[in-house]
Amino acid sequence: MHKTHFSWVKTIVFTLALSEAALIFIGLQFIPYGRGHNDPPVKAEPTWDSPKTRELFVRACGDCHSNGTVWPWYGYIAPISWLIQYDIDKSRVAFNVSEWGRGKSNSRNAAETVRSGLMPPTRYTILHPSARLSASEKQAFIQGLVATFDSKHESEQKGEQRDD
Repeated sequence: MHKTHFSWVKTIVFTLALSEAALIFIGLQFIPYGRGHNDPPVKAEPTWDSPKTRELFVRACGDCHSNGTVWPWYGYIAPISWLIQYDIDKSRVAFNVSEWGRGKSNSRNAAETVRSGLMPPTRYTILHPSARLSASEKQAFIQGLVATFDSKHESEQKGEQRDD
């Protein structure tokens, strides 16, 4: 009898804990951060050295470093949506090709960041396998980033984008 009572109490406690967790999860869905997903318009882009460099950038970096984010289905579920929104907000501030010529850009670091393997981040490529670059694509991408963002080329682009 004692063993049966203990089992019954465990079942009730587990059910209550699971119910509380479900209520908290449902409540989190009402917090609006990370759910708006209204990307700002593209103001200007850099003059890419080639269409291939742009294609590789969009594929591996564009969701976070442009205003053309493709939001995944899980990007609408809190608290995952919060992490995604935070990462995108932070990434756009650091480097955003959709607002080219507006403010400071970390474009000179782009090639080195890709070369070092810091970008795209592993946690992104796990969920976005198309963002993984083969060795030859990575090399071509790095060369394209250098050609696109070298200081002479960048200063010419900033001179062209003075219509704000």
